[in-house]
Amino acid sequence: MTTRTLAVVSAGLSSPSSTRLLADRLADATTAALRDRGVDVRVEVVELREHARDLADHLVTGFPNATLRPVLDAVAGADGVIAVTPIFSASYSGLFKTFVDVLDRDALDGTPVLLGATAGTARHQLALDHAMRPLFSYLHAVVAPTAVFAAAEDWGASGVGSELGARIDRAAGELADLVAARAPAGPVDPFADVPDFTALLSR
Repeated sequence: MTTRTLAVVSAGLSSPSSTRLLADRLADATTAALRDRGVDVRVEVVELREHARDLADHLVTGFPNATLRPVLDAVAGADGVIAVTPIFSASYSGLFKTFVDVLDRDALDGTPVLLGATAGTARHQLALDHAMRPLFSYLHAVVAPTAVFAAAEDWGASGVGSELGARIDRAAGELADLVAARAPAGPVDPFADVPDFTALLSR
C-alpha cells in the first residue's frame, strides 16, 4: 500500500471552531476514500491561528522563521491539500489570505486541492466560487469540482447525516481520485530557487 501526505489547512479563529470541525470531517472522509483505493495516508493539520504572529512577521521581513518554515514545506510537499476558511465580508478570512500570500510561488502548482468554507448563514456560500476557486486556480492548483460549504444550520443532526455528509463524501471521493492518480510528491528542497555562488558572481 502506497503512502500519500494530506495537508489540512484550517483558518478558524476560535477553539474549537466550525472551520476546524469541517476540515476534520473532510480529512477523515478523504482518508477513508484513499484507503478504499489502496492508498495509505499521513495527515498533517495546519491550524493557522497558531501561526498568526509568524505569518505577520513573514509579511514584513520577507522570510519565514524557524517555526513557520516547516509548515510551509508541509503544504508545498503534500500530495493533496484540504483548505478550509471562515467567510467574512463575502470572502476568505484575512488570516487565510495571508497564509496563501506567503506560500512559495509554485508551492501548489499541480497539487489537488479540496476547498471548504464555513459561515453563519448559507447566503455566504457563493464565496467558494467567486473568491476561493479563482485564488487557487491562479496558483495553478488542481481544484476538486465539489467544494463544501457548511452554515450553522448544517451542523444539526439531520444536516450532518444527510446533505452536508453527502457533500463531504462526494468531495472527498473527488480529491482521493485526484491524489491517487498522481505520482507521490517528493520532498521540498528549500534551496531549489537559490542560485549557486558562481551564478551570482557571473551577474
